[in-house]
Amino acid sequence: MADHAIEWLTGKREAEPLERRTLLKRAAAGLVAAAMLDGRGPLAAEPGEGGAGEIVAGKDRRLVVHNTKTVELETPLAWLRKHDLTPKTVLFVRNNQELPDTRTTEPAGSAGWTVQLAGLAASPRTFSAADLARMEQVEVEMVLQCSGNGRALFSRSAPAKGSQWQHGAMGNVRFGGVRLQTIVDALGLNVDPEARFLTAEGKDGASDPQGADFEHSIPLPDALGRSLLAITMNGEALPAVHGGPVRLVTPGYYGTMNIKWLHRLRFEARETHNHHQVRRYRTPLVPIAPGSPFEYGLANSEPNWRMPIKSVVFAPLEGERLAAGAVDVRGVAFNDGAARIVSVEVSTDGAGTWRRTELKAPASPYAWYHWRTTLTLPRGKQRLLARAIDAQGRGQPLDGAIGWNPAGYGWHGVHSVDFELT
Repeated sequence: MADHAIEWLTGKREAEPLERRTLLKRAAAGLVAAAMLDGRGPLAAEPGEGGAGEIVAGKDRRLVVHNTKTVELETPLAWLRKHDLTPKTVLFVRNNQELPDTRTTEPAGSAGWTVQLAGLAASPRTFSAADLARMEQVEVEMVLQCSGNGRALFSRSAPAKGSQWQHGAMGNVRFGGVRLQTIVDALGLNVDPEARFLTAEGKDGASDPQGADFEHSIPLPDALGRSLLAITMNGEALPAVHGGPVRLVTPGYYGTMNIKWLHRLRFEARETHNHHQVRRYRTPLVPIAPGSPFEYGLANSEPNWRMPIKSVVFAPLEGERLAAGAVDVRGVAFNDGAARIVSVEVSTDGAGTWRRTELKAPASPYAWYHWRTTLTLPRGKQRLLARAIDAQGRGQPLDGAIGWNPAGYGWHGVHSVDFELT
């Protein structure tokens, strides 16, 4: 892992206990973003009409509501572009299952919270959230993104199952906590050489009593090289809705692998056979035609681990009307942090020609890069394309549907935006 991705923290304190509170009633299904346009108004709910703030206390009420049962909230691009670090009030939420009393952006109570290290080690070890707060702290800025981000774009070719996220199931945040390797060293844990994966479990229970509890496995070298047990986000105690008091965070990995409400870590020789690891959160190894059925398994698919390279246009927004002439074009790009992004290019002639933009690299390889250019364009309807390329030569497919899969995971096609100049 690149050393410049980590900055030392000082003066850490244990989070204050979470005060129990009564949340307002959930928003009606009619608020579920049917009229939401991509990154612009009208938003999911006007003030006084309910919305996301009634589903998760402290969230902006106008976030796009996709699901109220386990909570799925999306950030319009118009707000995402306003901040270098995405505030907790507007950061997207995607839960598979929940821990009681966590529908709030307030910190979770850490008193009595413990995490166990088990599996292929000399003996299980347990430590507390308070122990974490006393250990050496690090901080990493990174993109947090749901692997279903962009599912609605896949669905243009053939329906993809799940909430129809546009581009806003992502954010750029700064997590703080303790490196997993630091904890292993501090506890003198003797990890068996046969251990190849780290499997993480949260304290939350399965939403369906007959269903599998939620857990995920990631490669152990990445876990020991870059993972941290996060207890802060953007300099504050980790919000309950975002996994507080303790969350496993692995920069460069999709959000689903960053397990919330962390309770146990297992060192194992094999990837877990849990339903959520084997039958969900995977993409086919070989492309399939849009609309084709697919039966997921360990042999024919890969997990939603490292994020592919991606660019997102922040301006202009989809459907926006602007004055003809000089047009400010900007956005962000990111990848899994394995290689620096070397260029972001834009096209207004259907990919016939591409123009390179000004690119600003972040301090952390896992954070998003800002890019910008000015285009002089005539009146009329316009279509802007944006693509990113990194030092390993990885780029974005012009037709993102080539990666179609029934669950709609891993969209990273060239971003296309239609707008009009008047």
